[in-house]
Amino acid sequence: MRRVVKGTQGMSACVFCAIASGDSAAHEVARTDHTVAFLDNRPVFKGHVLVIPTEHVVTLPDLPDALLAPFFGEVRRIAGVIPEALGAQGTFVAMNNKVSQSVAHLHCHVVPRTKGDGLRGFFWPRVRYADGEQADYAERLRATLAG
Repeated sequence: MRRVVKGTQGMSACVFCAIASGDSAAHEVARTDHTVAFLDNRPVFKGHVLVIPTEHVVTLPDLPDALLAPFFGEVRRIAGVIPEALGAQGTFVAMNNKVSQSVAHLHCHVVPRTKGDGLRGFFWPRVRYADGEQADYAERLRATLAG
């Protein structure tokens, strides 16, 4: 059943804002004051849910601190109910920031998983660090985080 709910702030040019505001229909599974969760139209597996903030935010680094707990709390809640609701054994939780982000509105994928479902690892090839390179990458990240 598609459910349209009016009254949430949004931006008309963004398809996810249109869903959050109720201007576009989606197969909504949950709504809070700060989030909307709905089925992905192109699921990895049936029951694949997208969780979005109702406020237009493009990437995770753009998410206001006040929305961190509400957003990830809802992601956690959805991930927690998928196994029971859909007979899955677990979930895969992921998001893209800019690269491979098909809609420029923060969204977290919560995908039902079952052992032997055919999804292998990540969606991209793996690489190896050269000798000493891993320590260099770690140091660069630590230095930048320390600011």
